[in-house]
Amino acid sequence: MTDALRLPVRPAASRSDPVLDRLKGLHPKVIDLSLERMHRLLAALGHPEAKLPPVVHVAGTNGKGSTVAFLRAMLEAAGYRVHVYTSPHLVRFHERIRLAGRLIDDDHLAALLEECEVANAGNPITFFEVTTVAAFLAFSRVPADVVLLETGLGGRLDATNVVDRPAVTAVTRISYDHRQFLGDSLLEIACEKAGIFKPGVPVVLAPQPEAAALKALKLRANAIAAPIQPWSVEERPGGFRFESAKRQVDLPQPGLAGAHQITNAGVAIACLDHLPLVVDDEAVRRGLAAVEWPARLQRLTRGPLAESLPLGWELWLDGGHNDSAGEVLARQAVDWSRGQPDGGLALPLLLIYGMLSSKDPFEFLGPLAPFTHALRAVAIPGEEASFTAEESCETAKLCGIRDHGAADGVDTALADLTGSRQGPARVLICGSLYLAGSVLAENG
Repeated sequence: MTDALRLPVRPAASRSDPVLDRLKGLHPKVIDLSLERMHRLLAALGHPEAKLPPVVHVAGTNGKGSTVAFLRAMLEAAGYRVHVYTSPHLVRFHERIRLAGRLIDDDHLAALLEECEVANAGNPITFFEVTTVAAFLAFSRVPADVVLLETGLGGRLDATNVVDRPAVTAVTRISYDHRQFLGDSLLEIACEKAGIFKPGVPVVLAPQPEAAALKALKLRANAIAAPIQPWSVEERPGGFRFESAKRQVDLPQPGLAGAHQITNAGVAIACLDHLPLVVDDEAVRRGLAAVEWPARLQRLTRGPLAESLPLGWELWLDGGHNDSAGEVLARQAVDWSRGQPDGGLALPLLLIYGMLSSKDPFEFLGPLAPFTHALRAVAIPGEEASFTAEESCETAKLCGIRDHGAADGVDTALADLTGSRQGPARVLICGSLYLAGSVLAENG
């Protein structure tokens, strides 16, 4: 489960890089929601999407990647071969495609992309669409027991929504994101996410922050006779209890940090119970312990950034960037402020923060501000759409964070924070998956 964490510090040029670069130029827009181009290219390649093992299709705003990570860990603990498609990647594109448990080989990826490029014959198609087709092509040719398929954006018109009969569909927590494409209300966003539901296919729903969003999901499922599967989780000391019609079990704390991960684990377990595969409670336990998902409340203990910290300091990394992510991190900050059951100290919380200008910084930073002792803002390396460090400092000021300042990089921000405080502290690098990817690439 660790190859995603062992990517090279600065990935060397590979055979797939030129093809990926060419594919980015096939459409004038990065995002153009439609399924017509997908259907055309899939038909040209013999419909690989119709030749897949059982599919778990997961949509949502927050938690869908973690849910897929839990599913993968538990299925692999039960001995199954698992294909996985996720996005975006953090360091290398190859992270998006796993074939029977392994990151796709570069030569294999390049050959698939070139095959799709030839079949597309220069027609307009977005980068995400053509690379999704490449993933389907790979999954159709390499034997496996199950496919875990994460939507990219939305659901109804997402490029992954071409599988006519998945084994089960799931929607994790819905929050505000990509409003220009999905709508300005959680109700509208929920309607888009519900587009992955299929007649007669079981649906697993996470608890939702707004009743209207949950109602929209249920209405769509009922309208097409997609049966909603009841399940629940209850936090308990040292773990949680999961209950559904098919399974009642006491389980340990998940291997991913944060109370919210219990809900994501619950969605994953509920999905398992509707696959034509047997995953017993012991495999669930092993998977919960073994799961890894980088940049989701990830403790960094190795590499130059972590090793530069004084004794007793902690370094954490999270790629969340919307209102729900801010709320989740705020809840974690409350837990940290009490000290942890495992003996972790109640340390002051310091942020290194950067965000894309397409996101709402106040929705994210507002919930965290009351728990933040100091913040150093950075621009996201290589991203023209990043807020400048100075703009992010202004956000911090308006959110009530008094000790704030701009830095020209994460390393200098970390040095400034450690040099300005007397005792140990907890540093959280946050605000963007793109910033998180940059940190993982630099920190090795």
